[in-house]
Amino acid sequence: MSDEDIDLDDLERRMVGAVDALKHEFSGLRTGRASTSLLDTVVVDVYGASMPLNQVGTVSVPEARMLSVQVWDKGNSSAVEKAIRNAGLGLNPMNDGQLIRIPIPELNEERRAELAKVAAKYGEQARIAIRNVRKGGMDLLKRMEKDKSISEDDHKMYADEVQDLTNKFVKMVDDALATKEQEIMQV
Repeated sequence: MSDEDIDLDDLERRMVGAVDALKHEFSGLRTGRASTSLLDTVVVDVYGASMPLNQVGTVSVPEARMLSVQVWDKGNSSAVEKAIRNAGLGLNPMNDGQLIRIPIPELNEERRAELAKVAAKYGEQARIAIRNVRKGGMDLLKRMEKDKSISEDDHKMYADEVQDLTNKFVKMVDDALATKEQEIMQV
């Protein structure tokens, strides 16, 4: 049996991708502290196209509860302000010409619970993605055993390795979710 038949590294790479995607989703969840990643999802309509915010200005954190965007072209300030306001992040930017200040409001208990639910949803999506990768690997193993390209013992051995990988990455998702929920619920 060659390792090319069942590529555990590929399965692991795909599971890592699911965890990375989860961490990216988490970075966009507001926890009451300023973070430049909070604005990663903001898209601005400028020059007849939709562009990510970081392509029209520099995002920085001047204070713990304040973000600022230094817009490179002053003519785009109002478009940037509008994009931030309409991004559904609950932020209210203040336009000072080329500099847009974005105070990060304190989260109330209701909003914290809502964000924790969103985080849990992201966590479940990551778990599903990991289980789908496992299912693909297990299906391949079944086909290979049926085609007699691996023995029953090899099938069992590889199935155990795939399950161990799955358990490892589901635990990573659970740990990341617990950390994010704790971060959200901190007062």
